[in-house]
Amino acid sequence: MADPYSVLGVARTASDDDIRKAFRKLAKKHHPDLNPGDKAAEAKFKEISQANEILSDAEKRRRFDAGEIDASGAERPERQYYRSYADSAEGAKYGSQFENDDLFSELFGRARGGRGDFKIRGTDVSYTLPVDFIEAAAGAKKRVTMADGKVLDLSIPAGTDDRQTLRLKGQGQPGFGGAEAGDAYIEVHIQPHAYFTRKDSDVHLELPISLGEAVLGGKITVPTIEGDVTMTVPKGSNTGTTLRLKGRGILDRKSKQRGDQYVKLKVVLPEGADPELTRFVETWDRRDDDVRGRMGLKK
Repeated sequence: MADPYSVLGVARTASDDDIRKAFRKLAKKHHPDLNPGDKAAEAKFKEISQANEILSDAEKRRRFDAGEIDASGAERPERQYYRSYADSAEGAKYGSQFENDDLFSELFGRARGGRGDFKIRGTDVSYTLPVDFIEAAAGAKKRVTMADGKVLDLSIPAGTDDRQTLRLKGQGQPGFGGAEAGDAYIEVHIQPHAYFTRKDSDVHLELPISLGEAVLGGKITVPTIEGDVTMTVPKGSNTGTTLRLKGRGILDRKSKQRGDQYVKLKVVLPEGADPELTRFVETWDRRDDDVRGRMGLKK
C-alpha cells in the first residue's frame, strides 16, 4: 500500500490538525456518495481512509514511523512472527527458563516420550479495519487480507459501533500438537461521512434547500443511510428548521429498534446575480421599512 503521508499529501512532520484538514478535503472530493458509479473515486476514498486511519491515531502513527506496522496497519511479517513465537510456549522458555524449569521439563518430557498429549492453543491476533459510515450503519460484507496473506470474508452487522471488536473464531495462529487455533479480533474504525453524522442511534444531516422551497414548501429528495426518500418541507421554513424522518436512523442492537434521522434545513441562495430576486427583495425590504416606520422603530 502507498505511504499514508503521500496519500494525504502531508509532510511527515504534519500536525494532527494538518492531517485532519487534508483528510476532510480529500474525503469530500472522492466520497463514493458524491461520485456514484466512479470506481476510481471509490478506490481513492478507501486509500485516503486507510491513510487517515494510520496517521490520526498517535500510537499507530508512531509505530508506522518506527517501521513496526505497514501502511495497512498490519504487523510487519517479521515482527508478527517474532511476537507470535515469543508469546508461544516454545519462545517463552528463553525468558523464563529457570522459573518454569519443572513445568517445561514435564511438558517436553511428555512430548519426547511420544505420549502425544502435549498441545498448545494458537496465539490470538488483532487487526484494525477501516469501515465506511454507511457500511457500519446498514451492515455489509467485507473481505479482509491478514498479515500472513490469508483472505477472510467478514460480516459487518448493521449498527456496528466505532471501535467495536469482532471475533473470528479459529482464524488466529495455528495451534501446536493438534490444539485449536487462536482467534482473530478485528477492531472496526468507522470513517467520517461527507454529510451524515451519528449520535447514538440517530443520524443527523444538514440539507441545503432553495429559497423557493423554503418559502413555498413542497416535496424534496433527502438521502438516508438506505437510499433517497421524499420529504415534505413546510411553507415558510427557515435555516435551522429541523425535520424528523422516523425510523430512518441506525439499528440499536440492544433494543432492536431503529433511531430516527434529523434533517436540519439550510436555505441557500442561487449563485450569481438574479435581477428578479434582487427587485423582489428590495420591494420586500421597503415594505418592511414602512411597517417598522408606522411602529416608530428605526431600521
